Order: sequence, then C-alpha cells, then structure tokens
Amino acid sequence: MVQSNQDSDISLLNINQGITCLASGVLNPQLGYDCLLVGTQTNLLAYDVYNNSDLFYREVSDGANAIVLGKLGDISSPLAIIGGNCALQGFDYEGNDLFWTVTGDNVRSLALCDFDGDGKTESKNHAMSIHAFDLNSDGVCELITGWSNGKVDARSDRTGEVIFKDNFASSIAGVVEGDYRMDGSTQLICCSVDGEVRGYLPGGEELKGNLMDTSAEQDLIRELSQKKQNLLLELRNYEENAKAELNTQLKEADGQRGVIPANTQLQTALSVNLGSDSQSAHVELCISTTNDTIIRAVLIFAEGIFEGESHVVHPSLQNLSGCVRVPLTPPKDVPVDLHIKAFVGYRNSTQFHVFELTRQLPRFSMYALSSPDLATEPLSFVNCTTNERPQRIVMWLNQSFLLPEDAEFQSAPFQVCFTSLRNAGQLCIKIKPGGEISINTDDIDLAGDIIQSMASFLAIEDLQVEADFPAYFEELRKVLVKVDEHHAVNQRLTADMAEHSNLIRSMLVQAEDARLLGDMKNMKTRYIELYDLNRDLINQYKIRCNNHMELLNNLKAVNQAIQRAGRLRVGKPKTQVISACRDAIRSNNFNMLFRIMRVGTASS
Repeated sequence: MVQSNQDSDISLLNINQGITCLASGVLNPQLGYDCLLVGTQTNLLAYDVYNNSDLFYREVSDGANAIVLGKLGDISSPLAIIGGNCALQGFDYEGNDLFWTVTGDNVRSLALCDFDGDGKTESKNHAMSIHAFDLNSDGVCELITGWSNGKVDARSDRTGEVIFKDNFASSIAGVVEGDYRMDGSTQLICCSVDGEVRGYLPGGEELKGNLMDTSAEQDLIRELSQKKQNLLLELRNYEENAKAELNTQLKEADGQRGVIPANTQLQTALSVNLGSDSQSAHVELCISTTNDTIIRAVLIFAEGIFEGESHVVHPSLQNLSGCVRVPLTPPKDVPVDLHIKAFVGYRNSTQFHVFELTRQLPRFSMYALSSPDLATEPLSFVNCTTNERPQRIVMWLNQSFLLPEDAEFQSAPFQVCFTSLRNAGQLCIKIKPGGEISINTDDIDLAGDIIQSMASFLAIEDLQVEADFPAYFEELRKVLVKVDEHHAVNQRLTADMAEHSNLIRSMLVQAEDARLLGDMKNMKTRYIELYDLNRDLINQYKIRCNNHMELLNNLKAVNQAIQRAGRLRVGKPKTQVISACRDAIRSNNFNMLFRIMRVGTASS
C-alpha cells in the first residue's frame, strides 16, 4: 500500500488481478477493527489496512463474484463468505476453510440475515444486489434489494412486506452501508450502473418501524378509488343486463338474453394428451360450463408456462361452445397455480359474466401413466427405506401426478410407471414390503425432485438413499479428467509466461543498452525479437484465458453434480454427502467421490 500524492488521507493498494468484489468488516474479533477483503477471479485477499499487511491470501478455484462478512449458523468465529461459480466458501481470519456448499448456478450477490423463509417475493426483474440493513430503526435488519429495473426496496424479514422503496433511472449496481458523510452515522448507500449514488439515513424512532405511512395512505386511497370505479361499472352492467332481460322477455328469443342462469358453474379438468402427428404431447386443461351457455374468451395467468406469464383463448364466432381446451407444456417439474378468468354468456350476448377460479397444476404433470409390462426399466435407480404406509405413498402419487380416475393401486408390493411427455424418458416407482421404495430413472434431476417432493409430503426430516446413475457418473468422470488436464495446462502456461516475462525484461535492457551506445542495428534486432516475444506472450495469455473459462465450466459441472447428489438425500445425510464430496475432491480421490454419491458415505 502506498500513500497517494494527491490526498494524504487516501492510500492506494495495487492488486495485480482484476477485482471482482470487495467487502470490509471485523473478521478477527481480537483485533477489534475492520479488515479489507478483495476478491478476484482466482484468489481472495484479507488485508489489514492499519498494519499494511496480509491476513491471508487464498486460492478460490470457483472464483469470487460476491463477498459477505459475518457469523453463519453454529460457527463461532466470523466468516468471509465467498460466492463464486456454483459454490459458497467461508474463511475465518486465519484463512481456514470452515464452510463450503454448492448452489444451483453462479452466485451474484450475498447477504446474511436471520431469515425464516416466509418472506418471499417474485418479480420479472432480476435482483442485482442484496444487503441487510436496519432502515426503520426497529432493531431488526431488513432485506434491501436492488433490482435490474432500477428499483430499490426494503422488506421485512418476517413478513416480506415492503416498508420502503425508491427508483433509479437505471439498473442497480450495488447496495452497501457506511459512514459516507463521516459524521458518525451509518447510511445505506445505493449506486446505479450509470454512476448515480444515493444515501439513506435510518428512520427515527418516532416512525415506529414504518417508513411508508404517507405513501401507504396514498396507495390505499388510490386502491379504494379504483374499487369504487369497478363497482360503479359492475352496477351499470347489472342495470343494462336487467333492461336487456326485460326486453328479451318481451321481444327476443331465449338465446339472446343478456343474463345467464343463476346455477351456471365453470368446471375445469386436467388430463394428459399424448399428442398427434401435428401436435406434441402436452397437459390439457379443459374448461366447460354446466348448461347451454358458451365461453366467449378465457384468460389464464401462470408463472413459467406462458410467454409473458399469461395466455388468452378467444374462439371465433363459428367455433363458440361451452368447452375450451388449452394445451399446457410446463418446462420444469414445479407445481403451478393456474389463475383462470372466463367470459360466459350466450352466442348473441353483448355482455358476459366473468368467472374466476384457481386450479393447481401438479408438480409432475408432464408424466403419463404407462403399463409396467410395456415400459423398459431404466438402469439408474435410487433406493430408500421409510416407515410410511403404502396408502400414504398412494396419496402422494395422486397429488403429484395426473392419474386417471380409474387408476387403482393394490397393497404393497406394487409398481407404477410413467413416460415423460418431454423426452419419452421412463420413470418407475416400486413400493415394496417393509417400506422400501425404489425409483428407476436415468434423469438424476428428476430423481432428486421426486425424493424432495415425497419427503416434503410425508414430513420426512432425514433420509439416506443408495443411488447409481452409470451414464451420468461416466460423464462426470470425464469432466473430472478434464479438470485435471486444465489444471496441468494452466500450470504449464503460467511457467511459460513467467519465462517469457524474464526474457522480455532481459531483452528490453539489451535493446536500451544498444540505443544508448548508438548501436542502432543491434537495437532494431532486439526490438524485433522483443515484439515477437510480446506477441507470443499475448497469444499464450489468450490460450490461458480460454483454458480458464473451460476450467470454470467444468468446475461448475462438478459442483452441480455434488448438488444433485445432495438432492437425492434429505436432512443430515444431504449435508454429510456434500461435505464428504468436497473432501474427496480436495484429496483428488475420484473413486471415493463416486462411492459417496452412490451410498452416501466414504466408509465401506
């Protein structure tokens, strides 16, 4: 660290790599003051600013995209938690790796708070930065989120309610806290990608934890005004319907009346459609009425199924009927709520009654029941044992799959087979006496989803399994070999670049000596050689960058494999498998890694 010439209060610390994240805080409680944490693509530096010394310097093979500092779980000492390429690592003040786990994708931002999981928000925009900060002075940190559309909001960690919000003109780049004005008070500081910076002081105690009293009142008035307009419009429709009905009784036929029978109901049904030559297999939603009324239009709101999260069906006048069929193809195996609005009336009606209802699409709706005799049993499997009665398993099957009404299951042992509507993959679930359950599928993600869904329904806290996915494990073995190869190439390229750098320094000195001596011919020769060496060095750097990106992609695949192996278990066995897999990778013991993924432990 060197003192800046421009300002004596500013010091400069040079890092020889591109900085990807920064944080500061008390990492060593015995020191009692903040340290500086600097993350790069390959390393983490903990720096003691006051003593101008390194606390530790550690390699992080998964990269460092985000840093948060604080206490985690039962670990007594503060941790510097690094979010990288599908992984989280936690280091103490000595650089010891005390925490590690995998994530489903690259980590972009981190925050620590006592969060119970009941505050949830969904948005079409992406969260760019998150931070924990007590903005309303109630003694409890709120979840501060900066979004890609420029919005900043603060939510209660207990209810998820928005207690404060603001908007920037561009996407949020980061959210931090600090004494920016150096007056002894900490502010919440938000910065946009365009460089706009705003600071927010915590609310005073007189606000009693609510920062949105004024705006909440305005929103309430606006909401009540909107409800008033809607009710007036609805009343006007009823009045016009009453007039139309009176005119209908006097002049028109029954088929042209403006109101529908009071006992009209809207019914929905879900079924599996195996498709045809012109249409792929899908889940079919059938919406129908209980009398001679027709459905003029249907609006369906569902997250993750339709582009734009909504779908409208508006039959032509020639195709109007009391039944509308809508094909659904959910891309993922997650339960989805279908919010349905249907316009119901008669063929010549000018006004329609709006029916609203919600229907849940089962989690594994994209799997059609097939005959066990015709299905080819997959080689991959997951075996586990529970104390649950077979009837409870049947209840889970009925809730999670779209089964025909006439489907019946005998007492154990029995098996049920399904065919995926996406890729025709086979799934077989066998229920054996003694509580043994066997799941056969070549899709390890599907197996993990089934285990997690079953454990949640049956309230199973800990579940150990035995699993084997030969094809997937073979692909993983190839990836691990590539990781070793990339590491070897990286070391060789680093050594070559160091050698070239030494040659460049030596040749530069020789060229300058020749220039000072007036030996222009020798100087020109040295500079030509220097140019060639520099070109080779640049080419080697490009090769090293490509090698590093391939290494990161392979490490991501390894971390995802560990996560998938963990999802095959529940509770403590899941945690133990992830930890044991990490130890096996550290020791470069691939055989132990695959044994852990298969049986859950490293011991024989």
